Amino acid sequence: MLRLFWVLVEALRGLWPRLCRLPGKAAVALGAAGMGEPARPERLWRAFAIVLPVALFAALVLPKITLVMSPSIDAWAVREAPGPIVRGDYVKFTLRHPIAGPNPVSVTKHALCMPGDHLDHIETPSVSAPHAWDGRYFCNGELLGVSLPYGLHGLRLQHLQWSGMIPPGMVYVGSHHPRGFDSRYFGLVPISRLTRMEKLL
Repeated sequence: MLRLFWVLVEALRGLWPRLCRLPGKAAVALGAAGMGEPARPERLWRAFAIVLPVALFAALVLPKITLVMSPSIDAWAVREAPGPIVRGDYVKFTLRHPIAGPNPVSVTKHALCMPGDHLDHIETPSVSAPHAWDGRYFCNGELLGVSLPYGLHGLRLQHLQWSGMIPPGMVYVGSHHPRGFDSRYFGLVPISRLTRMEKLL
């Protein structure tokens, strides 16, 4: 018990000098030229006039900006943009797929083939792996992309085996990057899951 008492005494002795310096530090925070000088609170208010609007702007704007981490999309940052989704738009959605990992991830792609468009899928021998096949995907005759049989670290990739008219409410999403992970592998995406975006950077 006596030992605990002396520990408390030593702690208070160390705290006392700090408490004594506190008024001086507060004065400096309020704009004093130095310790022991009178406070000048108008300097603090000028600082608030600069810092608070910047902080408010960041709090309101930054949550609406999405940073694009994928090299397959030609944008660094996008934001939500109201309006109907048309071909070529940036779109954001939540992807759930074993390739993406155990947790859902937010993904930004392009809307490349829309409802009513004709998607053609053609199988060809793979140019990157023997005894494998690539899927080539065309929207209204325009090449969208070619699937790869293997991904990073040799992971086997299954690609979309479907052709036909894009049904209402569905979209083929992706990019023209040869290694983009998109509808070539996980198929069409419901429009209801997509958020229209626009490029900022």
